[in-house]
Amino acid sequence: MAGNDALTTSDGYQDLLLESAGFADFLLGLATISASLLNACTGTMLCTITVERDGAPSTVASSSERGRRLDEAQYAAGAGPCLTATRQQRAVLVEDMANDQRWGKYPQVALDAGVKSMLAVPIPAGSSSKAALNCYAQEAHAFDQDSMGIIEEHAASLSRILRLALRVHAPGAYPDHLRDALKSRAVVDGAVSLIMLQHRGGRDGALELLQLAAKSSNRRIHEIANEIMDGGTFSAAGLNGG
Repeated sequence: MAGNDALTTSDGYQDLLLESAGFADFLLGLATISASLLNACTGTMLCTITVERDGAPSTVASSSERGRRLDEAQYAAGAGPCLTATRQQRAVLVEDMANDQRWGKYPQVALDAGVKSMLAVPIPAGSSSKAALNCYAQEAHAFDQDSMGIIEEHAASLSRILRLALRVHAPGAYPDHLRDALKSRAVVDGAVSLIMLQHRGGRDGALELLQLAAKSSNRRIHEIANEIMDGGTFSAAGLNGG
């Protein structure tokens, strides 16, 4: 993630911020991009981002539904690796969930979800906010010194754009009856962000590709977006013909 790749990533972050409808949309895109970039460097993992600001409830964005559930389990318990990394602003490594007893029943929740190790790394977010990048792996002892260094470097690279986003977007609160609709939309927005990264295009172009894929396969956009967010591949090849 150096040189031209770093410049491209920086441009991608700015495009994501400019084209996101709100902070939750931006954060979801950031988590999705993080998972894609880190998977290419360190192997398959789930990525989530936790943000707390001005004493308000935390915002969580995840590259997958499973990652979201793992974070929410920590919030329900009021404790866990991602909360510790966020609130204490220090890296938290869980090398083997089966042998970790720091967070009550949470390690078993992670094991039941197929996660055996985890690394949570703080993202500097300014004086009034705290944030962390959380990475879940399916194997125990998945994080060596090299992969930890890559993840910490990536988390640091998110700092500037996240601080800017926190200034641009005011905290949002959504009524309970809108949460299901927002969750459905979040899946599509996350898939669009990943297509933007893969095809080096804007948001409108990525959404058009997603719509074209749905039309050509006679499937719902949300169904295809779910597959992309769950690690499926997306190719624009052959779509131009309708």
